[in-house]
Amino acid sequence: MSTPAPPGSTGSAARRPLLVVGAGGFGRETVEAIVALEARGPTWDLLGFLDDSPTLVGGSVDGVAVVGPIAAVTAHPEAAVVVTTGRPDNYFSRCRLVRRLGLPRARYATVVHPDTSLASSTVLGPGTVVLAGVVTTTSVTIGAHVAVMPGVVLTHDDRVGDFATLTSGARLAGGVIVGEGAYLGAGCLIREGVSIGAWSMVGMGAVVVRDVGPGEVWAGVPATLRRRVEIPEDFLRPAATSAPEWARR
Repeated sequence: MSTPAPPGSTGSAARRPLLVVGAGGFGRETVEAIVALEARGPTWDLLGFLDDSPTLVGGSVDGVAVVGPIAAVTAHPEAAVVVTTGRPDNYFSRCRLVRRLGLPRARYATVVHPDTSLASSTVLGPGTVVLAGVVTTTSVTIGAHVAVMPGVVLTHDDRVGDFATLTSGARLAGGVIVGEGAYLGAGCLIREGVSIGAWSMVGMGAVVVRDVGPGEVWAGVPATLRRRVEIPEDFLRPAATSAPEWARR
């Protein structure tokens, strides 16, 4: 398996400082993955969460300190960072926060729960989180800042774009292409060779047997087009260079 070198890595057993941006459900799950890694050997020195909720800052979530708002990342230049937001009603948020932070790719941690089965040919981008029970078979490529939830199965030659979210139990047959920022609902099944367009959404339990266009919502068995995605205004602006071309038409 190929992953980016962890920020500050020296090849020793030294634990590296890490900040988790977002203290919601995904952030808490990521912390549990970090705890599981620590139980098997030195990995990360978890500094705590960063979160913009004023009710959380200065307190703790599941026993982990919320050390400041997201802007406080500048106070920890030595720390690796992982961004852990992205509810289904706001799955653009992870991309938006990465833009806002403006950090070099080398600052982002890749977190992989130890109870996964990832093929040696799997490639993971920076900032990606892979939770327990995920399986990759062979020649799977997962981009940057991707959320791969428990029990996801990716098979031969699948490619997952940056900022995508693959929720619990999603199953992808071989040769599937998942576009930037796409959201795959829990338990969905994707047929071999299908393409899922950028920033599209596939509903829970859907069975996708045809290509899904960019910015489309598909659901059902078999899945059909239900509506267009409501694109956030900041993703429509021409100045937002990482916004997909289709969203600016």
